[in-house]
Amino acid sequence: MSRPRSRARQAAIQALYQWQVTGQPHHDIARLFLRDEEEGGNLDEAYFAELIREIPLHAEEIDGLLAPHLDRPLAEVDPVERAVLRLGVYEFRYHPEIGQRIVLNEAVELAKCYGGDSGHKFVNAVLDRAAQVLRAHERH
Repeated sequence: MSRPRSRARQAAIQALYQWQVTGQPHHDIARLFLRDEEEGGNLDEAYFAELIREIPLHAEEIDGLLAPHLDRPLAEVDPVERAVLRLGVYEFRYHPEIGQRIVLNEAVELAKCYGGDSGHKFVNAVLDRAAQVLRAHERH
């Protein structure tokens, strides 16, 4: 995950995790992450800023779009996997220019990197079902 947009997703997952766990305002968390990333570079800062701003703002809608595809309440989903699922549904909903396969592949890679042992399988299954509704016009 070295491409700038992939790095933005990676940083966003970490920031969203922090937002979910601590309840800190998303803009404070974004500032901290952007300051830390200055040293590492290679991050699409605009996309990161969008993700960490818009996902919390649309969390209720995103969660509603996720709920029918889950086998348990979203609150019971591991926080890392919850962040990945929210990111995936956000991209399905608000970034139709990003192909379904890209969204799914990026989400699975993030879940493999940061989630539990089989978290990537759960993420893949949930987002695949969500894509059938949110991206019905696309075929993978």
